[in-house]
Amino acid sequence: MGFESRHGRLHCDGFSIEEIAAREGTPFYCYSADAIRERYRAYHDHFGGMDAQVCYAVKANSNQAVIGLLAGLGAGADVVSGGELMRALRAGVPADRIVFSGVAKTAEEMRYALEQGIFQFNVESEPELERLSAVATELGLEAPVAFRVNPDIDAGTHEKITTGRSINKFGVPWDRVSAVYAHAARLPGIRVQGIATHIGSQLTELAPFEQAFRCHAELAERLRAEGHRITVLDVGGGLGIDYRDGSGEPPTPADLAALARDILGSLGCRILLEPGRSVVGEAGALVSRVVYVKEGAVRFLILDAGMNDLIRPSLYDAHHEIRPVRDDGGEATPCDVVGPVCETGDTFARGCVLPPVAEGELVAILNAGAYGAVMASTYNTRPLVPEVLVDGGVARLVRRRVGPEEQIALDVPA
Repeated sequence: MGFESRHGRLHCDGFSIEEIAAREGTPFYCYSADAIRERYRAYHDHFGGMDAQVCYAVKANSNQAVIGLLAGLGAGADVVSGGELMRALRAGVPADRIVFSGVAKTAEEMRYALEQGIFQFNVESEPELERLSAVATELGLEAPVAFRVNPDIDAGTHEKITTGRSINKFGVPWDRVSAVYAHAARLPGIRVQGIATHIGSQLTELAPFEQAFRCHAELAERLRAEGHRITVLDVGGGLGIDYRDGSGEPPTPADLAALARDILGSLGCRILLEPGRSVVGEAGALVSRVVYVKEGAVRFLILDAGMNDLIRPSLYDAHHEIRPVRDDGGEATPCDVVGPVCETGDTFARGCVLPPVAEGELVAILNAGAYGAVMASTYNTRPLVPEVLVDGGVARLVRRRVGPEEQIALDVPA
């Protein structure tokens, strides 16, 4: 299941990566459907016995095939734009299993979501609340609302993906919670039903989750005492994966479920979970071909994949394991693995120790199923990278390559 070597050749769910490369060209993303199923079911099974709904965080990987696969397993969706909402609906996620998060929802996006009948808006500010009230009232509808509360918790993750500190742009400040809920109760078109938090991404310890869950429990009791009907607790996502970067094994869905059951289980609320990376991250790889091997003060492997295809290393200084698709043995040597983009930051790894890899051979950049293709661009007028899903012994193209001709055709000449 997932990516494994067979007789020195890398496979995905038993399907040859070399065969996919010969058919589709490089670079491309490859996803294991079985690995996605396994990771989703870990949440579903361990939260069994609780009134819980897994709402997959679409921003992690928004390919229709991936969302549709998860929808078929019973997943809902956490979306952060009208476009993601449209993707989720078209992939088969029922509207009543969709949560709309994000700090800048427009009136048009609110209207679209209300007309579809989504389960919940996670409101992040008082101005947003006022606008949502106006749009819902205009439509003669009622918006089901949870407020995203900023609990000022430092989750200890990368500064660019922390979301739960008071200096972050997300959520209602802790000291404004009672006033905001009271204001919402007086507004037309608003039905308050829950509390939401999300304290960061790629969390590798349970302690921040415990803090956040205890905030949920405290707030639920307080807000109920203040007269609000709190029936939903959206505990967000953020559970990390093992990028083999020395940060150690992250907690598991079983660990998270046990913690939620212990702290939140007695409150009688529906629990919403919003995992993304931990569902799809380890299920994907970016496969690339070596264009040149450049010798000098540093040995460079220059790939045909670049930072426009996978931006995590340059944006977050993220580590991704790199593996030759064909490994015939030989002495491993250090090299810098770089791409073709005209930026020094277009570097996947420095001092990466690899077995011999020659010009024209394939490498796989692993654990790239989350925040990979979904963040890809056409910088340098490079083709938009395609995606392949391996399922049931079939490797299916689920996003085609978009080349320069199509990109240039979008321009309107002066």
